[in-house]
Amino acid sequence: MDLKDRIIVVTGAASGIGRALAQRFHAEGAKLVVCADRDEPGAQATAAGIGGVAFKVDVSKEAQIAALIETVEADHGPIDLFCSNAGIGVGGGAETPDADWQRIWDINVMAHVWAARHLVPRMAARGGGYLLNTSSAAGLLSQIGSAPYAVTKHAAVGLAEWLAITHGDAGIKVSVLCPQAVRTAMTAGNPDGVASIDGMMEPEVLAESVVRGIEAEQFLILPHPEVLDYMRNKTNDYGRWIGGMRKLNRRFGG
Repeated sequence: MDLKDRIIVVTGAASGIGRALAQRFHAEGAKLVVCADRDEPGAQATAAGIGGVAFKVDVSKEAQIAALIETVEADHGPIDLFCSNAGIGVGGGAETPDADWQRIWDINVMAHVWAARHLVPRMAARGGGYLLNTSSAAGLLSQIGSAPYAVTKHAAVGLAEWLAITHGDAGIKVSVLCPQAVRTAMTAGNPDGVASIDGMMEPEVLAESVVRGIEAEQFLILPHPEVLDYMRNKTNDYGRWIGGMRKLNRRFGG
């Protein structure tokens, strides 16, 4: 997909990965980049720097995602690329309170579901469109110290796979972004965690990988190429991989 002259929506655009994506899409010649975030001043700041428009959106609320899509298409035109990027992290295991499980589920998984629910029929009716869903290397491997993060990011990958399989013949392109550690607010409190073993990536470097991945219409976008080897190790010998992850858990699990 050529990003030039496209209308693109990015959630979580106030900072981190979302802001870097919005800036890079603008640099690639996008017609309009819509910057959505629950942090309205942050979204406005990102939009102001690239001539975009900002929306205050809490992606844990389906009605707000639906309203975003409806307003953008009514006021600006058909959305060509929707980047469902906003996400959160929650630590802990099975003991994590249900309210925390529900919140991370709504943001890390259901926000992708709701975007697809309200946008895929529109895209299919006009012959196609593109969805970029941000997951994590944790969605392909696991996450030391956080069951909710590992589970929801696995679910995000599974949903992206299903959307690509089910709607590909209708012209719907799907990519799932699965980085390791990126320098964002989420990693600020744990810069030396397990995800940073292969280095802390700057958001702008990640954005370059995303642009190249979208241009090639790759399903799986891996800014950290090592993740592919880790996936192969996992599927080649699951038991040995679990053993290796247990070693990491002893080192980083606290």
